[in-house]
Amino acid sequence: MKTTDLEFPLPAELIAQEPAKRRDESRLFVYDRASGEITHTVFRGLSRFLPGHCRFFRNNAKVFKARLAGRRSGGGEVECLLLEPAQDGAFRCLLRPGKKLDPGKTFTVGESVEARVLDKDAEGVFTVSFHENEEPVEALSIAARYGSMPLPPYIRRDKGHDERLDTLDPERYQTVYASPGQTVAAAAPTAGLHFTKELIEVMRQKGADFHDLTLHVGLGTFQPISVNSLDEHVMHEEFYSVPARTLAALRTPGGRPRVMVGTTSVRSSEDCLFHCPEGHAGDWSARSRLFIRPPYDFQATDHLITNFHLPRSTLLCLVAAFLDPGGETGLNTLKRLYAEAVAQRYRFFSYGDSMLII
Repeated sequence: MKTTDLEFPLPAELIAQEPAKRRDESRLFVYDRASGEITHTVFRGLSRFLPGHCRFFRNNAKVFKARLAGRRSGGGEVECLLLEPAQDGAFRCLLRPGKKLDPGKTFTVGESVEARVLDKDAEGVFTVSFHENEEPVEALSIAARYGSMPLPPYIRRDKGHDERLDTLDPERYQTVYASPGQTVAAAAPTAGLHFTKELIEVMRQKGADFHDLTLHVGLGTFQPISVNSLDEHVMHEEFYSVPARTLAALRTPGGRPRVMVGTTSVRSSEDCLFHCPEGHAGDWSARSRLFIRPPYDFQATDHLITNFHLPRSTLLCLVAAFLDPGGETGLNTLKRLYAEAVAQRYRFFSYGDSMLII
């Protein structure tokens, strides 16, 4: 499959710049794979389309203030996106402008934090250490003091933007079930942004169970495909963990459909069932480069809640595979569904509307 096959027309005004007024008031595009039926509704009506006794699997990673603004000694601005810890207290990061920040260069964050570029790998990821008054300092403490929410670049917050969004973004670019003990994500698992605590409670009362897992959202999730053929694309590695209770629920066959909340939950669950030994009964954790694309036979996923994704993304590949499990027609179906979503003026990407595939 060519990367150009993952392109589709999208009017710029449909790229959501802010969330719906209420999380569960976002629109919901429901597609039934068996009948081909499409239904347009709102997210708070989710339970109408799923059995009451479903098991939901969701990524409880919490987004940290991973975007840092810095300045080079020569006066140029630096944008640093923290990704994940490296060895000896350093952090793996994306830097812009990367061409001016070779190993050995430094930049300043805040008034007194010096960031030192230690290395740059073949994938363009930098290793950076942070010091204050010549003493090492943890990157996450710097992020807490000086960082901002790592909104994707298509969500514009230029000078002169509505200041109410500065208060709204830290709350709404975060799921209501994000765990403070799992503050590990450099981007939000956005399919979960539509849930409210009230909706979760309503579904629990109808018999649903919710199971948490954690994927450290990073480059493997949001890096676009830059090569010409999908065969050439190498996924960035991401760490995930699955508690024993969640693992047991994933493995329990029949009767209770498994609903994945977002592509990060799919990738974690599918990788877990593929690699975790059959007799393993405790918690499970691993690093994954799983690239789900057509054709793919799903082991862990019966239904999928997902947002509308970017062209040329691995997330499009995953959704296309789920539309035709084990087959290769899913991308054609996906393009047809996306064309319908555009015609119906759905809002796209992280702050956009939602899709349920049953």
